[in-house]
Amino acid sequence: MAFYLAIKEILRNRGRFLLFSLVIALITVLVLFIAALAQGLAEANKEYLEKLDAELIVFQENVDLSTAASRIPRDKLNDIRRIEGVAEIGPIGFATATIVQDDMSALLDVSLIGVEPGKPGMPPVFEGLPLRSPRAYQTIIDGNVAAQTGIKVGDRIRIKTIVGSDEKVHTLEVIGITDGRQFFYAPSIFVPFNTWDSIKPQPNQNGRPIEGIANVVAVRLEPGQAPQIVAERIQNRVSNVEVVDRKTAYEASPGYQAQQGTLNTQRGFTLLIGVLVIGGFFQIQTLQKVPQIGVLKAIGASNHSIAVAVVLQIILVTLIGVAIGSFGTFLLTQFLPAGIPILLSGTTALIAIATLLLIGPIGGMVSVRLALKVEPLAALGM
Repeated sequence: MAFYLAIKEILRNRGRFLLFSLVIALITVLVLFIAALAQGLAEANKEYLEKLDAELIVFQENVDLSTAASRIPRDKLNDIRRIEGVAEIGPIGFATATIVQDDMSALLDVSLIGVEPGKPGMPPVFEGLPLRSPRAYQTIIDGNVAAQTGIKVGDRIRIKTIVGSDEKVHTLEVIGITDGRQFFYAPSIFVPFNTWDSIKPQPNQNGRPIEGIANVVAVRLEPGQAPQIVAERIQNRVSNVEVVDRKTAYEASPGYQAQQGTLNTQRGFTLLIGVLVIGGFFQIQTLQKVPQIGVLKAIGASNHSIAVAVVLQIILVTLIGVAIGSFGTFLLTQFLPAGIPILLSGTTALIAIATLLLIGPIGGMVSVRLALKVEPLAALGM
């Protein structure tokens, strides 16, 4: 009986219920879009470090785990390599550059990352060849660069860096493409470390920069070694370094925690608004049909049947709204430009959708309570 009452009322007032389902759909789009934006921005900041083929990352001490401020001189590399439990290390350098076209117009801003061929830090290659020569003017581009520019294996690209106050342009041969490896909100290109050292931006072209200084060092451990124990060994035996795992490293990136906290707060407030909107709609709906509820109780309908009917209405309307909103969000993400950092994985989407489905019954509890408190004689004016 409860199911019949719920469906019958929805069909008789389908315009009203469809309109409210569309309101829930808009709330769903907003929640899913914020979730996708939070995940996309997080990936754009941490993707390379998160996928790094190493368990530990060595920073300079007292730089707040900033990759830009950290400096690890080459003479410390052997000290780190000799620590018990360390299998292999790889110096990594970070800089920024711009891929330019033949007329010198900017094509794409990228993170210029220097890695040693075959060492930790070099990404896997899914198309083409890996880096082999330590000084070759060759590069591996990540999938985001390929998707946004159409560059493919075998092409030659020109990158622009700033040396002092002058622009320098270097030509690199694309020999491989890896998966998405964004760093600090920009797609990445990878070059041999020595090449990176010679083409990276320099503050003063007349000065004589110290060669071989990496920003961080990626450390791959021997099987069975505990990362925390090896990290303590490195810090105790190598001066002026700080050692952390990958998660700690990317969470310390500038703005990462504040950005994620802001977006999660927005998502929480959106869900709260959803609870209030759904609760308010069904409360008004229940107040408008107090006489009908009184008639149902007068002819013998139980409180249980009426409560179940109200809850079923809430669930069905919320389900329709969330389904429409989810489909709309999917279409929206398909037509957005490739450069917008929107990423909605299956797990994130399922958590958001499950949360949205829960807020319907939560928001409608007030209307259930109102329906149960209706007195038949009072409702009929007797």
